[in-house]
Amino acid sequence: MAPMSTQAPTPTRREQILREAARLFADRGFHGVGVDEIGAAVGISGPGLYRHFAGKDAMLAELLVGISERLLDAGRARAAVRGAGPDAPLDALISGHIDFALDDRPLITLHDRELDRLRHEDRKLVRQLQRQYVELWVDVVREVYPDLAEGAARTAVHAVFGLLNSTPHLGARGTLPDRAATAALLHRLARGAFAAAPGAVSPAPTSS
Repeated sequence: MAPMSTQAPTPTRREQILREAARLFADRGFHGVGVDEIGAAVGISGPGLYRHFAGKDAMLAELLVGISERLLDAGRARAAVRGAGPDAPLDALISGHIDFALDDRPLITLHDRELDRLRHEDRKLVRQLQRQYVELWVDVVREVYPDLAEGAARTAVHAVFGLLNSTPHLGARGTLPDRAATAALLHRLARGAFAAAPGAVSPAPTSS
């Protein structure tokens, strides 16, 4: 039997367009980027983009709604992790969000700067998905720290998101410090933040 390939699948044209749009929007702002520039970044004409998207607004909506959906779906899978100790689901959630924060930094910048540009319906959907993601974390955190009040757990979750989502400030694209060391540091800081919450009593934080 031939060995299974570990190479990542080649991104579709649509995925390429979204990746480059996210990078350009994050670097120069939504209104600072034209359709022609996005097309040039993926090797097609600007008008050719309209075979894939109705326009820049549609790209932005798919980027922000899409990442919210992916975080929630992946979070649910990680929250179901069992068999590696009581902290395993929380460690899995933290590690997954760190992967997002390190690998998709343009999307964090886009969310912070451009969320209000979405249509009301899309913005409402993003907010709903984000609330579900927060509550998923709150439930898992309270499994690890059962004496932690719900309000304190929610505050701690938002604080940890603020910490992990600070990665756009680590430097320009291509200048990120050693990824493994950065991920391990963020993981320790996140566990430390939860352990420092009032009422949090559990075994010492595990390392990533």
